[in-house]
Amino acid sequence: MEPSFGHLIRQARKEKGYSQRELAEMIGLDFTYLSKLENGRGHYAPKEGAIRSLARHLDLDEEELIFLAGRIPQQEEDLLKEHYKSMPTLFRRIRENPEFARKVFRAARQGEKREGKN
Repeated sequence: MEPSFGHLIRQARKEKGYSQRELAEMIGLDFTYLSKLENGRGHYAPKEGAIRSLARHLDLDEEELIFLAGRIPQQEEDLLKEHYKSMPTLFRRIRENPEFARKVFRAARQGEKREGKN
């Protein structure tokens, strides 16, 4: 099971030896909001810039952290908007057909592996 956004940032923060106040100050968030995020009580995900800053300070993958926070990176959001008519069908097929979803995600991982070798 994948860790939650809050669990992941809390774990990474502790591994780095930062207090919530220290980390919040470094990235420009209120420490009470950071506490809420870590505990899964934040009512909204931080903006993309704050998530990227969190990732950089905690040595986490920026793109993965953005998705885990429930956000879509701007670049991908632009792609979704470009193909907006196909998106409902694609997401419905992924949700309703686990085998189709596995194929899509497997193909995406294989593509990343190939790109990494070049």
